[in-house]
Amino acid sequence: MAFFTEGIAVLQTLVTAIGAGLGAWGVINLMEGYGNDNPGAKSQGIKQLMAGGGIVLIGMKLIPLLANTLN
Repeated sequence: MAFFTEGIAVLQTLVTAIGAGLGAWGVINLMEGYGNDNPGAKSQGIKQLMAGGGIVLIGMKLIPLLANTLN
């Protein structure tokens, strides 16, 4: 059972890191859009930022709930 618990912890960390990376990439695109006055880049940046935040929430909240359900 310790293997399963460790796997869930690694999965949670991995999903959270992917979400944070996507959010950071979104911030970069958003700032690039504001710097170049490019509405397309601004739109893409805010979408990536919101998606990254959603993935981070999934990693922090949903994965532990699923782990408790499987136990």
